[in-house]
Amino acid sequence: MASFRELLAATKKQIREVDTSTAAQLVQNGSVTLDVREPEEFEQGALIGATHIPRGQLESNIENRIPDHDTPIVAYCAAGTRSAFVAKTLNDLGYTDAVSMDGGFTKWKSEGRPWETPRALDLQQRKRYQRHLSLPEVGEEGQQKLLDAKVLLLGAGGLGSPAAMYLAAAGVGTLGIIDMDVVDESNLQRQVIHNTERVGQRKVDSARQTIRSLNPDIDVVTF
Repeated sequence: MASFRELLAATKKQIREVDTSTAAQLVQNGSVTLDVREPEEFEQGALIGATHIPRGQLESNIENRIPDHDTPIVAYCAAGTRSAFVAKTLNDLGYTDAVSMDGGFTKWKSEGRPWETPRALDLQQRKRYQRHLSLPEVGEEGQQKLLDAKVLLLGAGGLGSPAAMYLAAAGVGTLGIIDMDVVDESNLQRQVIHNTERVGQRKVDSARQTIRSLNPDIDVVTF
């Protein structure tokens, strides 16, 4: 049975490995940078604009995130070991132009090359949106887009009520609500965003209270 070092050496013989200077030129020419480190590593800093897919999630996520198999890809990790295995996996999956960056982010950063601290979900958000994060079609990038999204709801009645609550639960970051009516007792059997204590209140104010208690991430703008 091959040792880890033997397996790594064999893998590197089957892929294209580039140094940081060559990687920088490839990125300048339009290659996608693929960060395969763990989330806690990625959050500390990454190449600017990098696509993040942890090594353990690569096979199930890569084709949703980078669907074109001819896309030029520069894969990197901390030092170049995980990215070597990733480059081999990408080749096996039919990607035609994937390389591994030798030295990884550690060397890139030490050479003074450009990097950034990416936006990241906090621990509470990771718990709240865990089911979304586990979906390859959404993931952290998709959840960030939801949090950046804005939706305007025309009405907080029978249809607007559940729509607002589902949008808020999903993490749509800004909800605008237009409704000139007040909560009436006859509304309560179908307008689930309101309750008995709010009879007589403006519907938009009642809706804001429910949404904020459901998900404090949401900014509610009423009209």
